[in-house]
Amino acid sequence: MLYFANPDYLWLLLLVPLLPLLFAFALWLRRRRVRKLGDAASVARLMPHYSPAKAWIRLILADLAVMSLTLALARPQIGAKLAERETKGAEIMICLDVSNSMLAEDYSPNRMERAKLAISRLVDRLRDDRIGLIIFAGKSFVQLPVTTDYVSAKMFLGSIGPDSVPVQGTAIGEAVLTAIKSFSTQSEKSRAIIVITDGENHEDDPVAAAKQAAEAGIKVYTIGVGTPEGQPISINGELLKDKSGNIVVTRLDEGVLRKMAQAGGGAYVRAGNEEFGLNPIIDDLRRLEAEHFKSVVFEEYDEQYMYFAAAAFILLAVAFLIGDRRAERRLFE
Repeated sequence: MLYFANPDYLWLLLLVPLLPLLFAFALWLRRRRVRKLGDAASVARLMPHYSPAKAWIRLILADLAVMSLTLALARPQIGAKLAERETKGAEIMICLDVSNSMLAEDYSPNRMERAKLAISRLVDRLRDDRIGLIIFAGKSFVQLPVTTDYVSAKMFLGSIGPDSVPVQGTAIGEAVLTAIKSFSTQSEKSRAIIVITDGENHEDDPVAAAKQAAEAGIKVYTIGVGTPEGQPISINGELLKDKSGNIVVTRLDEGVLRKMAQAGGGAYVRAGNEEFGLNPIIDDLRRLEAEHFKSVVFEEYDEQYMYFAAAAFILLAVAFLIGDRRAERRLFE
């Protein structure tokens, strides 16, 4: 499988057909000037050793050199061979609340964006750990199965918003149960669920779900996002109101999150503006016994640019050595 690391340079290939056209135009202008001096045949007899064919040969070699140099700059690579790699670490499922209440602006710019930034920074700290992402509101969905592909994790994270889940609400318990089912079959010991929410549960029993996770050997950590005083919810620049026309104020419910962490054998952390709460949780997870994981990954691509660069150098060298004079000797006389 061929892959270009710098594909933008391929636009330079447009020069390949352009150079012969420019050269042909230059020859046409030259002939016009020659005709002003006299008969073309007479002028040609004055330059018996000049070879127009060699000029074209030099141009073709230079054109091929430009093409080879362009391909070298684009850095062609081949690879895509599947290989099995063994890593050692923990499996972490993050359950992120994407309900409308996470749009409250007691964090800058709002609770959800602040949580996404914290998760992105967490991903930057991971090495061989496996991470998965579950989003939830009234329902929960696996946004990203457990993986060591941190680039994909950050890419999926960027596309998350309140419209990612069609049913509004806050079903924290269902999110925990979904996370329990989403761990890989290789993982048995070093498993943890991190729930990031404002704790306003309206749908189920999250404490019972956390207890079920603990019984399966999975630690449950909770991060409370928001303030007890609460903030209104801004959607498209307008404050959310209830059926009676009153402005909805969303408050952090620390009680249920503390109970979840206690039942799940983990810890509760209240998110702050500076320290969101993920770092102390990760430090705690580092003390868990690391497990060995086997994953099928693509091997690294092999660079091929040096061959094209060498070809460009050789072509330019040959073009430089070709002169304008006709060959004095013929092969058969």
